[in-house]
Amino acid sequence: MPSGLDTPQGAAELAESLLPPLGNRWLHTQAVAARAGEVSAAVSKEDRDLLVAAAWLHDIGYAPELRDTGFHPLDGARYLETLGAPSRLVRLVAHHSGAVYEAEQRDLSAELAVYEREDSPVLDALICADMTTGPAGESFDFDQRIDEILKRYEPGSEVYNAISKARPYLGGAVERTLTRLSDQPR
Repeated sequence: MPSGLDTPQGAAELAESLLPPLGNRWLHTQAVAARAGEVSAAVSKEDRDLLVAAAWLHDIGYAPELRDTGFHPLDGARYLETLGAPSRLVRLVAHHSGAVYEAEQRDLSAELAVYEREDSPVLDALICADMTTGPAGESFDFDQRIDEILKRYEPGSEVYNAISKARPYLGGAVERTLTRLSDQPR
């Protein structure tokens, strides 16, 4: 097990041990981690490593060997918990990118609720990094990313419905992060 899962290096090592066989998912993860680094000035200095670590780990629940519920935020959080990862990191992975909306669609709200969601600049910045990065690591603006997700999933599917409902919440997180970045002294 990599040490320091809440550090960018430890998180990157764990992600690299699980995600490269998934092709575009690995490209996406690397780009989300890079984007998290770019937006890290939107969070306190003491939270910047945690943000980047969460970005590295946000999609580990897609790894086939971790699949339990089939809902990657929950499966990833549960796996991190078994590794003894810090609670805050586990909760950020569990709640990345409006997971509560998809949990509702999948009847997994009670299971996800075990992990308390923090409303913070860190979660906002994690959402921003994910929601401005395409499925193969492309740089997108928020609306492009949402439109891309909606094109990939069938109308009426769990992901399509969840993203449609989550759009205002996700857009708010992206906007708050970009505002925090623009408020930083130059």
